[in-house]
Amino acid sequence: MKNSILKTHIILYVEDQERSTKFYSAVLEIKPRLNVPGMTEFELGDEIILGLMPYSSAEKLLGKNFKNKNLEKPIPKTELYLITDKPNTFHKRALENGAEEISPLLKRDWGHKAAYSIDFDGNILAFAEIIK
Repeated sequence: MKNSILKTHIILYVEDQERSTKFYSAVLEIKPRLNVPGMTEFELGDEIILGLMPYSSAEKLLGKNFKNKNLEKPIPKTELYLITDKPNTFHKRALENGAEEISPLLKRDWGHKAAYSIDFDGNILAFAEIIK
């Protein structure tokens, strides 16, 4: 049976859309394909879109009850794990643009070298390469 999913959109909820747009543009070294009030989108590949939606827009869309009742913003929230041939370069750009380092590039048990950081909104960024 053929997979019927045609495209994947990963949406990160952010406090400040403009700040996050600048951050992800600098880290990924790509310009958004869409940048309008309420949504920014980056094309990561033919079938993957990374979206940034401010909390205010998410609340309008989802209603006020989508928040965790015990935590305003749980940390960490999501992880964006990107495999690249230059993980240290991406990781360094993330740190230079305001991310906080969690772990430098290290060999991991699952056959990758990966570096971890966290953005302004509690989203984990992992830049990895496959160990050959």
